[in-house]
Amino acid sequence: MMTWFQAIMPKEHKFFDLFEAHADTLISGAHALRDVLKGGDAVLSDCARVMHFEDQADHITRDVLLAVRRTFITPFDRGDIKDLITSLDDAIDQMQKTAKVVMLFELKSFEAPMQEMGDIIVQAAELTREAVGLMGKMRQNATRLNEITEQITHIEDKSDLLYDQGRKALFEAHRQGDAMAFIVGVDVYSHLEKVLDRFEDVANRISGIVIEQV
Repeated sequence: MMTWFQAIMPKEHKFFDLFEAHADTLISGAHALRDVLKGGDAVLSDCARVMHFEDQADHITRDVLLAVRRTFITPFDRGDIKDLITSLDDAIDQMQKTAKVVMLFELKSFEAPMQEMGDIIVQAAELTREAVGLMGKMRQNATRLNEITEQITHIEDKSDLLYDQGRKALFEAHRQGDAMAFIVGVDVYSHLEKVLDRFEDVANRISGIVIEQV
């Protein structure tokens, strides 16, 4: 009876608009982070852009969590809504943490694998935005949603290889010299890898929601 009642009741669709708005901040943050990794004199201003977009994302997250409490009929399970927006927010939070490390250690140059990971982060953000935009009509878009989540998983696998290659290159470059440069470089790689891990978490959340709804 409850399932039938929920099916005929109007649902609050502003959640999808908020998800999309948050995913837009992920794209903006990812582009800003990629600019950080290009190095040079603009690093600090690019880090500030990452911080700005992370702040925007926090406001959207709060709006979603408030809407969950105030909305009678949600488009899907309240717990899934909370988990999805939290995983989206975790991704840009990790971008912010990466930018903080860059500022803390006053970095202005970055190895090629770090820059490649920046490119991959942008790809993951763009795929995430596409997926979120399709969630309003999950039944019609289930096939594409599954394709996207698989693509994000493959991207994360590629980042694992870059992570290992980058750390190995750092070790070879500094094994006889600057230990601090090695430690700082590994820290940056670790944060970049965690950004991709968070995008994989988002993909897993979306995949689980699709399975439940379709």
